[in-house]
Amino acid sequence: MRKNIPFRIYLDKHSDLKYLRHKVISLIGYGNQGRAQALNLRDSGLKVAIGLPKGNSDVKLARKDGFEVYSTGEAAKRGDIIAMLAPDHLHKVIFRKQVMPNLLPGKTLVFACGFSIHFQLVVPPEFVDVILVAPHAPGRVMRELFVGGKGVPAFIAVHQNRSGIAKNTALAYAKAIGCTRAGVFETTFEDEAIGDLFGEQAVLCGGLSELLKTGYDVLVEGGLPPENAYLECVHQLDYIVSTIKSYGLAGMFDRISKTAEFGAYITGNRIIGPRAKKEMKTILKEIKEGKFAREWMKEYEGGMKNYNKMKRQKATHPLERISKKIRMLTE
Repeated sequence: MRKNIPFRIYLDKHSDLKYLRHKVISLIGYGNQGRAQALNLRDSGLKVAIGLPKGNSDVKLARKDGFEVYSTGEAAKRGDIIAMLAPDHLHKVIFRKQVMPNLLPGKTLVFACGFSIHFQLVVPPEFVDVILVAPHAPGRVMRELFVGGKGVPAFIAVHQNRSGIAKNTALAYAKAIGCTRAGVFETTFEDEAIGDLFGEQAVLCGGLSELLKTGYDVLVEGGLPPENAYLECVHQLDYIVSTIKSYGLAGMFDRISKTAEFGAYITGNRIIGPRAKKEMKTILKEIKEGKFAREWMKEYEGGMKNYNKMKRQKATHPLERISKKIRMLTE
């Protein structure tokens, strides 16, 4: 049965770091999220250990930052709270080989997204708590805001509440990395996993990148210089996004020229209209049914040949060369 969570915003006053005091928080991974969370947790007065495979390139950086670094299995053994911050597609093997053998009753597993639990890449034992703390920003941004006294919003969720205080632990962890400064929203692993994948694929990463690239291509093919095409279709994106975040879509329209506003009203639906919405619904259905998760794991386990091919194609598009040229001239 689907679990509906009442809408509520949790802030600093709703959370207490006492649920993390005197505990060892072992972070598995020291990449984008891992490093930022480790630094924020330590600055919040908590004991942090880092778990990385032998020979991993991040070991040197973690030690330079002043952390004790252990093998993944040893970090899981030492940790009262174990945060799985390695890339999602690695969770299955890491958990089965290094984490699971070192779990004991009373420990807590923390995930930064719902993917591995919802799609059962990781099936935790019943004797541990399993929580989600999913910051909604890259690690670099989260760290910069934390240092400046601010934070990024996050989702929290509870998958297993063996201790009876799993939600309190999730809120405390969110506070320790700065997210309750901005606001934390309770959800489920299922909703976070599905929403995250859909948002990335259909809108923020997949959809947006194709829209920008196609707009650039059409202008260049129509005879405009590449520099013009880049400046018109890509360069101003940060202004539009920041305006939407500050004032909403209607507020954005209020702050652009009337010519741009009228043009957007009569043409936007021609680009993102009923056909696009139908395709988005198909994408959402595939995500919900686990088709994407299975396809992604098959790709990874098969050596990622298609992934690498597509990555090279995107990286060599003419837009990338112009983007680099403009950045060098304007920075």
